[in-house]
Amino acid sequence: MPDTPDTISDTTTDKRADTGAATLQDGAAVDRIDAAIARIEAAITARARSSDSLAKRHAALKARMAEAVAALDDVITRGSPN
Repeated sequence: MPDTPDTISDTTTDKRADTGAATLQDGAAVDRIDAAIARIEAAITARARSSDSLAKRHAALKARMAEAVAALDDVITRGSPN
């Protein structure tokens, strides 16, 4: 049987060095998450504004259509013999 060393080489890394790198990576991840949340909030606000705008346009169109139908109704009523 071949001779094997009695010691195992240390393959672990210095935890203090890893902590610094991990902190930088964690900070970058947190920054990316914060940026994603900001984009989501901006999209929600834009969608809400768009929805409000659409609701206002719909209400205005509905009112104009009611006026047009009433005007047509008046024309029909005046034009028909009694």
